Amino acid sequence: MCDAIVDAARRRARGRPVSGVRVRVGGHPVDPDVIDQGFRLAAEGTEIEGARIDLVMEPLSVHCRDCGGTTPVGSAAQLAACPVCGGVDVETRGRDDVVLESITVAADAPDAAPEPEPERGSA
Repeated sequence: MCDAIVDAARRRARGRPVSGVRVRVGGHPVDPDVIDQGFRLAAEGTEIEGARIDLVMEPLSVHCRDCGGTTPVGSAAQLAACPVCGGVDVETRGRDDVVLESITVAADAPDAAPEPEPERGSA
């Protein structure tokens, strides 16, 4: 996941140094400290190195068909049974994705070079 975040940020930065990355994590019960460490390791030696990562967590919810309760999921274990009644007839609800929402380009970074025009073949 961290490699993919860095790759996406590098594509968006187009060679400019980045000071911050904002990522929305939906449905993955992850430890923010582990993501931060993995992000720093994946960014080493790139224009993303040293950037801070801002995680916006959107937890999944478990909906129980037995009691009708819906509760947020805080760990993978809560996906197996309803935390309210213990029933196992549950379904997950919510987003299950990771989205790079934005990057912050370092203040002293030069403007990115314009993207080249697509090459056109002769007819």
